[in-house]
Amino acid sequence: AAMDLGGLQIDGFGDGIWIESDLDSGFVNETAFGILQACRTRISKTEYISCPSCGRTLFDLQETTATIRARTDHLKGVKIGIMGCIVNGPGEMADADYGYVGTGVGKISLYKGQEVVKRNISAEKAVDELINLMDSHGDWIEPDNV
Repeated sequence: AAMDLGGLQIDGFGDGIWIESDLDSGFVNETAFGILQACRTRISKTEYISCPSCGRTLFDLQETTATIRARTDHLKGVKIGIMGCIVNGPGEMADADYGYVGTGVGKISLYKGQEVVKRNISAEKAVDELINLMDSHGDWIEPDNV
C-alpha cells in the first residue's frame, strides 16, 4: 500500500487513503495513518529519529529510545531525535523539534531544534529533563489529557 499510495500522496494527489483488507482493522488503520504520516499528509503521532549506534555511543540507545517513546508517544506532531554521540547526531536530527544526544559517559545534552539548551546533564535525569524542556516550550501534554 505504501509503495502504491506514497508517491501520489507526496506529489499532492490526495489527502487521504482507504485500505481494504481482511486483516485486523486496527492494524489496517495504523498502517493507513503511518503512510499518511510518512508522506507528511496527516501528522497523527510522535515521530522519532534515531541513529543506528556505533562505538561512540556510550549509553544503551535501544533502551533509551524505548523509554523516551513510552513517555512521549502521545505527543501528536512532535519530532524527537535520539542520537548516540555528538559527532553526527546533531546533523542527523537537524529537523527534529527536540534532541537527546550522548556527550560522554553518563552525560546527555538536550536540544530545542538545532540549539543546545542543556549540556552534560546526568543520563539518569535526562528523560525527565527532556519532558521539562518540552513543557517549558508548550509542547508537553499529560498523557491522560490526550
